Amino acid sequence: MPKVPRTAALGPAAEAAVSSSLKQDGWRIVATNWRGGGGELDIVAQRGALLRVVEVKARSRRDGSALAAVSRTKQRRITAAAEAFLAAHPQLGADELSFCVVTIEAGHVEWWIDAFDAIY
Repeated sequence: MPKVPRTAALGPAAEAAVSSSLKQDGWRIVATNWRGGGGELDIVAQRGALLRVVEVKARSRRDGSALAAVSRTKQRRITAAAEAFLAAHPQLGADELSFCVVTIEAGHVEWWIDAFDAIY
């Protein structure tokens, strides 16, 4: 995964690095920073019939706050945005939806695949 800087551009750089990593792993990026349904989706990637919604959280310190930032309230917003995204893009033909969180703390990257289920 490309190196992520420790500057004010940390968030966008982290999202770009995660997008690049997904592409290298065979995923097609279908949307970034998509807004709708009362929320924002950092990255939406597709591989086959699987659609993956990826929330990226980056911190300059390694203290566990990145994962903690994906609270139940945040999960509800992501779920609502994902539903709006699916409604706006039926042509994607996704049979399965996965919510993934990628945390980057002080350069340490951790992928939380299927981090949570849709929350209403």
